Amino acid sequence: MHPEVKPALRRGWRDLNTVQFGMTPAHALTVGPVDTATGSFLDLLNGTRGLDLLREEAHRMDLPEGHVDRLVRRLARAGLLDDYRGGGPAAEDLRGRREVLDRLLPDLASLTLTTSEPGGAMARLAARRAMRVQVRGAGRVGATVAALLSGAGVGEVDVRDVGRVEPWDVTPGGLPADAIGERRDEAARRVVRRAAPERPPRRAARSPLDAGDPGRCLVVLAPRDDVRVHAPDPAAAENLLASGTPHLYVGVVEATGVVGPLVLPGETSCAGCLHEDRAARDPSWPRLVAQWRSGGQRRPVPCDVTLATTVAGLAAAHALAFLDGLLPSSAGARWEAALPGLNWHARPVRAHPSCPCGAAGKGKEEHISSEDGRAHETMAVQGPSEACRKADAERPAGTWRAHV
Repeated sequence: MHPEVKPALRRGWRDLNTVQFGMTPAHALTVGPVDTATGSFLDLLNGTRGLDLLREEAHRMDLPEGHVDRLVRRLARAGLLDDYRGGGPAAEDLRGRREVLDRLLPDLASLTLTTSEPGGAMARLAARRAMRVQVRGAGRVGATVAALLSGAGVGEVDVRDVGRVEPWDVTPGGLPADAIGERRDEAARRVVRRAAPERPPRRAARSPLDAGDPGRCLVVLAPRDDVRVHAPDPAAAENLLASGTPHLYVGVVEATGVVGPLVLPGETSCAGCLHEDRAARDPSWPRLVAQWRSGGQRRPVPCDVTLATTVAGLAAAHALAFLDGLLPSSAGARWEAALPGLNWHARPVRAHPSCPCGAAGKGKEEHISSEDGRAHETMAVQGPSEACRKADAERPAGTWRAHV
C-alpha cells in the first residue's frame, strides 16, 4: 500500500490541533487532535512511499512506535486515504495507459470523493472500461448522453436510432452541424468515438439472438418523441424486462426535463407501473395517451438547447453512479424540472401490483438515495450478465452491482 491523503480535498487548519479536509458540507471532514509532528507527517502521505519507508521517516521524526500504522488506519476509516497503487489488475493496466488516464484524471479525482476504500476510485474508473451501455435515441438529449458516458470512460457505448440528422438535432456536445443529412445512428456513434479517451476494444460478432441486449449493463431510453418521454410505452421495454436489463428513461417534453425512473427489472417500478398508477389516479389517462400517440410526432419538439444539455448531464451522472455500484435517486422516481424556473423535484414512481414486472411483490419500490449519493439499502441481485462479470471482478467489495 502507498497511502495518499486524497488530493481532491483541500486542507486547512481550523486551529492548532484540528485539521479540516475538504470545503463542501457533502465531503468535508475534520480530524483532531493532531499534534505538530503528525501535521508535518501528513505531507509525506502523498502516494510516493510505502508503509515501510513511511515508518522509517516517522522514526527519523521521533514519532512513537506504531504511530504511522495507527494514523493510516484512522485516516482510512474516515475515508480520507487513497492507495496510489491500489485498485487491482485492471487499475494497473489503466495506469500504464498514461494518455488515457490523463484524460480521466478529473473523473478519478471526483470518484475519490464518493469512494471510501483506498484504491476504490481507481478500481471503479478501470471497471468502467469493461461496461457496455446502449443509448436508444439520438436527438439533442440522447446523443449528448452517449458522448458524456463515452467521455467518462465507459468502454462501449452503442447508439440506436432511425432516420437522418435534422438541423434541429444539432447541439454542443451532441450531434455536430456537419452531420446534418447523415444517418442518425452513424453520426451519433462517431460523436461517441470522438469523445472516448481511448479506442473502444474490439467486440466479438453478436448473434441475432442478442437483439434483447442481455449483455448490456444499462440501456438509456432517450426518445425524440415527447409523448414517449411523458408517457413511456411499456411495450418498448418488454425485451429489457425479459432479459433483466436495467434501463433509465430520460428526455424533454414541453420544455420540461425528465430523468428517470431507473428500472431494475423485478426490483423497482417500471414504465408499466407508471402507466397503471396514472390510470388508477386519473381515469382519463389512457384516453389522453391514445390521442397523443395517434397525433404523430411534432417537428421540432420544444426542447431548449440548454435544458437538453442539462438533462443529458444529469442522466449521465445517474447512469455513471449506477455503473459505479451506487443506487441513484432516479431508482423509483422521475426527476423533473421545467423552464424557466428549473426547480428540480422528484416524483415517486411506485411499483404497481397490476403490473406484470413483479416489482410490487418485492416491496422495494422506495429506493431514494441519501444526499451523498449512497444507497440506503443494498439489494441482492442475482445473475449478472457475462458481459459485466469482468467489471464486477474489479469492483470494490460492498458496492451494488450495476446490472441484473
